[in-house]
Formats: sequence, C-alpha cells, structure tokens
Amino acid sequence: MTDPSQTPSPPPAIEARGLTCGYDGLAILRDVSFSVRAAELFFVIGGSGCGKSTLLRHLIGLNTPMAGEVLFNGLPFEDKSEAARRNLLKTFGVLFQSGALWSSLTLRENVALPLELHTRLSRRERDELAALKLGQVGLQGFEDYYPAEISGGMKKRAGLARALALDPAIVFFDEPSAGLDPITSRKLDELILQIRDTFGTTCVVVSHELASIFDIADRIILLDHEARGIVAEGDPRVLARESEDPRVREFLRRQAP
Repeated sequence: MTDPSQTPSPPPAIEARGLTCGYDGLAILRDVSFSVRAAELFFVIGGSGCGKSTLLRHLIGLNTPMAGEVLFNGLPFEDKSEAARRNLLKTFGVLFQSGALWSSLTLRENVALPLELHTRLSRRERDELAALKLGQVGLQGFEDYYPAEISGGMKKRAGLARALALDPAIVFFDEPSAGLDPITSRKLDELILQIRDTFGTTCVVVSHELASIFDIADRIILLDHEARGIVAEGDPRVLARESEDPRVREFLRRQAP
C-alpha cells in the first residue's frame, strides 16, 4: 500500500530558475527565481522601470532569457521542440495592458479569432463560444459592438474574454487596472478572482496597484530597479506588517491596511 506521505507533490505550474532577462545584451533582471502554484493568484509588483513587463515577456515566450530557464509543470520551455512550444503557448491566455483588441473587428470577432486560428470549430461554433466567453465577463449583449463603441473597462473585459477563448490553464495579466477608475478596477479584480475560483486558472498579474494587491493576491514577488531582482516574496499583507526592508516598506505601506 502506498504511503500518502511519500506521494510526490506536483510540480509548480510555473517555475523560473536563475533568470537573467534583458535586451541587446543589457540585463534588466539578474538571477531571478520563483515558482507559481497551480490555481494561485500570483502578483509581480514593483515601481516603474523595475522589470515587471520585461519579466512577463520572458515568461510568455516573447523573449528568450539571457540565462536561466522557465519551466511549466516541471518541463523547461526552451527544451521543447518548436511544435511543442506552440502547443504549450495555446494553454496560455494573455490580457495585455491596453486590451489589444482589433479595432476593425466586433467583440465577437475578436474573441473568436484564437478559435479560428487554433481550432477546427465551424463558424457557428466559434461565434457561439465567443458569445459564451463574453457572457462570462459580463458583456452579454455587446457581441456586435466595436472596441471604439465601449468603455475602457469593457475593453479590458473583452480582452479577458479573448484570453479565455481556448480555456487556458494559465492567464497572464499586464497591468489590468491601468487607466481604470477605482470602481471599475475593483470589479475587474472581482472578475479575475471569480475566474480563478470557478475554473482553477493559474493567474499571474503584473501590477503596481496596491488596492488590487491587497484585495486579491495570494502571493507576490516585489522587484526592485536597483537590485535588478526580487527583494521580497510572500503574502503582501504579512510583508506590509512585518518586513523590515525599507524598499518593501516604502512600496507596500503607502496604503497598507
């Protein structure tokens, strides 16, 4: 009989090992290591210019690390074949900061685009699924609107519906609350939390919004520009109360509860 205590725990959904990230030979981040558990709501935080978006680009495969590696469910991304990497990327969803919707397409067409590119569903099936995804983010009835006809908060929701189109295991969010008023930002936070709780989605959120960080983050890493890396990791509420690092206090205690 197998001893349950001897059963190996599953690998992290995402693991960064010794990442050095940068552009044109210039390192923005050095020797960054962390892991994200499955179904965790994980925030990458820090001030402007600390490397948050740079790290995100390396995690989602847009840039190749200068050193180190990224693993998904224990398997290195770079070690995979090109076809295997493409298949892995289909399990990601990304909500870009601006929403990145195609202005010439309706919301339905925007959400259906990944389905057209990566599935064999019929046009009718794609449209039905796109409408379902829009309904999941509170945009039922807006399927035939164009991006120019909706508010900034609605654009973010439509972008999230597109990110969810292929039922990804992991969704990356790049500054989801940027440019939104506090009420709209809070509603978007609630939607992210609902998606995680309903579908067990692993969520990685790049943000500097303290309200969001304290409201919904399970865990954070705090990046620092001068350190070129991580200066704190853990529950933001605990770090705000207990950290003695002045960089952590300066960032988290501005509005900490």
